[in-house]
Amino acid sequence: MTLQETWQSPIAPGLSFYQATVGPRPSYPKLDGSRKADVAIVGGGYTGLQAAYSLAKGGAEVVLIDANRFGDGASGRNGGQLGTGQRWWPEEMEEKIGYDRSKALFDLAEDAKHFLLDFASDHGIDIDFLPGQMNVTHKRSYKRDYMENAEIAATRYGYPHMKFMDEAETHERLGSSFYLYGVRDMGTGHIHPLKLLIGLARVAAEAGTSLFEMTKAKGFRQSGGKTIIETDGGEITADRVLIACNGYIGNLEPVTASHVMPIRSFIGATEPLDRFPQVLPGNEAVADSRFVVRYFRKSKDGRLLFGGREAYTSDNPRDITQHIRRQIAEIYPALEDIKIDYAWGGSVGITMPRQPFVREVMPGVTSIGGYSGHGVMLSNYCGKLYAKTVLGNADELHLFKELNIPAFPGGARMRAPLLFLALSWFALRDRF
Repeated sequence: MTLQETWQSPIAPGLSFYQATVGPRPSYPKLDGSRKADVAIVGGGYTGLQAAYSLAKGGAEVVLIDANRFGDGASGRNGGQLGTGQRWWPEEMEEKIGYDRSKALFDLAEDAKHFLLDFASDHGIDIDFLPGQMNVTHKRSYKRDYMENAEIAATRYGYPHMKFMDEAETHERLGSSFYLYGVRDMGTGHIHPLKLLIGLARVAAEAGTSLFEMTKAKGFRQSGGKTIIETDGGEITADRVLIACNGYIGNLEPVTASHVMPIRSFIGATEPLDRFPQVLPGNEAVADSRFVVRYFRKSKDGRLLFGGREAYTSDNPRDITQHIRRQIAEIYPALEDIKIDYAWGGSVGITMPRQPFVREVMPGVTSIGGYSGHGVMLSNYCGKLYAKTVLGNADELHLFKELNIPAFPGGARMRAPLLFLALSWFALRDRF
């Protein structure tokens, strides 16, 4: 392996399967000196890079910085599942905000899904797309909810791609009897997220964006109607600023930090499952009904990519594979001794209601994040919608801006301990 191929992120543990299968990653310079721009973007994930591309294509002068390498954060290390709709099921959204707004948000998510796939195709980005996702339940009491979910999606939301699976079909399509029922969604799928991220950075650069890696933002100040970003490589002065740090916001901006909380999530990639053709024979992705979601899928080369352990602190476990292997064996006992070739982790940005956070946090400065595990498609589209707003074409982001996203309680000192207690309680409930 080359040095680039073995690079491990300083902000997330473990060499990922994604990093090991993209070849040498393109690198971008560190900022060296002051810059001026129409729009400055902090964060080189899907949101920031898509916004940068769309703005540059629209004629704006754009400077984007990231504290590490593009792809070191959630955009390059996630589970790769697109999903359908928002984080909540549409009928749950409808109970909270009414049918019209729920339908508008569902349709926006569908637009986001098609946009992502079309964008990759149009720009020659091979994202290893595989169709299909199954949402499965570990509790018999959820059967009616799953049956109604597929029916409501078709009849009220114009989405005919979900089909309820009874116990026998669920077992056959999973290759496991661990889960009871499920919904199979053939209108979505899963991807290689780092391939998308690398391609997105390439087209953003080709569009004229000034991209800088390994450039840490240290703070913001405002003067004369402009925002100045202080970095470790110089100052950036811009008319508008997008903060797209998501779960890696740290202490950079207090409003975002109080609304978007990082949790650690970990994934393992097994050796290819050539000896176990019964495991996910249709190659669909899977997400289960636990509050602490277990999510897994087969890669294009036949490995099981399994994510199932969350940690509600910034700490990383010493042995990721131990926890991942235990959960794999619970669902697939025949895989109890399977070799895990790669294991890695990263931070997922969540909000209290598990819905995106979109807000102007100071004049001319917008923060977008908190996708809560549903960000592969939503983050890309939010970047595009931000660019449309800046360029004066539309303000479809208002659908997210109008959501009630409260701050996490407890203030800066108690926020993380209270989150740990709350989510640990929900994790305990998953067992019963």
